[in-house]
Amino acid sequence: MKIVVVDDSRVMRQIVIRALRQAGEGGHDIAEAENGRHALEVVAAHGPDLVLSDWNMPEMSGIDLLDTLRAQGSTVPFGFVTSEGSEDMRARAAQSGAAFLIAKPFTPETFADALAGLQGVA
Repeated sequence: MKIVVVDDSRVMRQIVIRALRQAGEGGHDIAEAENGRHALEVVAAHGPDLVLSDWNMPEMSGIDLLDTLRAQGSTVPFGFVTSEGSEDMRARAAQSGAAFLIAKPFTPETFADALAGLQGVA
């Protein structure tokens, strides 16, 4: 599986990747992007099976990234990994087509549960 991890913090991208591995999702082809605008290029180049994105980032936020991908016709499964998990954010994420929203702090089990809910991603 190809996964794109999008976060403006390099450290947080590494934490997300480590949590994926600990959740049993190691061995995948993982690409990184530092914001939504960069992620558009990475998604176009790699054709991922899953995008995991922070919400708040400079240049282009995660929600704007998701909206842009959907406007381009992309149906790639998309999940948020963000510091906020309010009901409003969760509703906005779902409305835009996100499969899930994981609020920080998280555990490998949180990732395992979220990814188990995705069908067709292997």
